[in-house]
Amino acid sequence: MTVACHLEFPDGKAPDALRTIGEVARALGVKAHVLRYWEEQFPMLRPLTRAGNRRYYRAADVALVATIDRLVNRDGYTIRGARQALEGGLTPDAVTLAPSDEDSPEEQLMAESPMLEVELVAAIARLRVHLEDIRSNLADALEEA
Repeated sequence: MTVACHLEFPDGKAPDALRTIGEVARALGVKAHVLRYWEEQFPMLRPLTRAGNRRYYRAADVALVATIDRLVNRDGYTIRGARQALEGGLTPDAVTLAPSDEDSPEEQLMAESPMLEVELVAAIARLRVHLEDIRSNLADALEEA
């Protein structure tokens, strides 16, 4: 299930530009501390971190945050339920960042359909969670042996 979510970033950056936690928080109407909490609760939400632990959200991260926000704040999911839905294959909402008329046709297409990247990032995040579980189980088995 996907729902298009149109966000306006009035900063003049390209639609696929990295966004700070403050920019994402303002665009989605979510407090920055809530975004940091969601990073702890949703293993698939991993924005880039740079010097000083500054967070930078990719377009796929913004789409995932928009989906989490919809699930938790509009659809009535609990945090655990939303996490299970995403881990179970629910794809993040398509987020279009209002392409301008000055963008090339390729840039407009990428801004209007970032779903492939979003789906790949979500799949990799799910795989990472499963691999961490396997690693933990193997470590436990080796300790018992």
